[in-house]
Amino acid sequence: MRGKSPRSSPSQPASGRLEALRRWLPLAVLLLGAVAFFVSGAYRYVNFETLREHREALLAWVKNTGVLAVLAFMLTYMAAVAFSLPLGTVMTLAAGFLFGTVAGTIYVVIAATLGSIAVFLAARTALGHFFRKRASGFLKRMEAGFHRNEFSYLLFLRFIPVFPFWLVNIVPALLHVSLRNYVLATFIGIIPGTAVFAAVGNGLGEVFDHGQTPNLSIIFTPAILLPILGLAVLALLPVAYNYWRERKGKRA
Repeated sequence: MRGKSPRSSPSQPASGRLEALRRWLPLAVLLLGAVAFFVSGAYRYVNFETLREHREALLAWVKNTGVLAVLAFMLTYMAAVAFSLPLGTVMTLAAGFLFGTVAGTIYVVIAATLGSIAVFLAARTALGHFFRKRASGFLKRMEAGFHRNEFSYLLFLRFIPVFPFWLVNIVPALLHVSLRNYVLATFIGIIPGTAVFAAVGNGLGEVFDHGQTPNLSIIFTPAILLPILGLAVLALLPVAYNYWRERKGKRA
């Protein structure tokens, strides 16, 4: 009597669907949040004109609500970063305007780091396995090279915002960068740029009084840009040292 061919358990397809849902749901939520922001038209209200028109009400709200205002702002900033919304500059200026340079910088750095962690984990959960299975040749070599000095590379990318902030949130997740290095490099690396824009935001009251718009190109002036470039070069010194040591070892 021929044995019956084994059949897959009914629970297997269900467990596969649950696993797929678990992997893709966080990223889907973040993508839907971004879509909802633009479809609803909310982007039209997050600008300097809104801040100018409602500045007295906003300052009074911060004064009257204290900690609740700080928490509300930080949660909003976290959501903006998590949903990869292009609001970082406006909201960082608003932080300086509402809370001052030092406090605004602290609130933004913490909120931006937490929002970045959400993007990182969602991307790694949904896309990390898919990317790793298909990575070969150049991509594997790039990943291996990146891992040898991942903290230094990430710190450099955070100091010098050549690439969009959301992109630097996602690519390390695909390269399986450690969460610890990602968080530390993000937290430290965004401090200089955040402090500059928060300082500009701290002077928005005078800018608004004169009917002007803030000068965002200030970050490209030598007095600001050169120190940031110096920090970026320092971030790459461990990479240069490791490369020199490897070359020296091969010649020995």
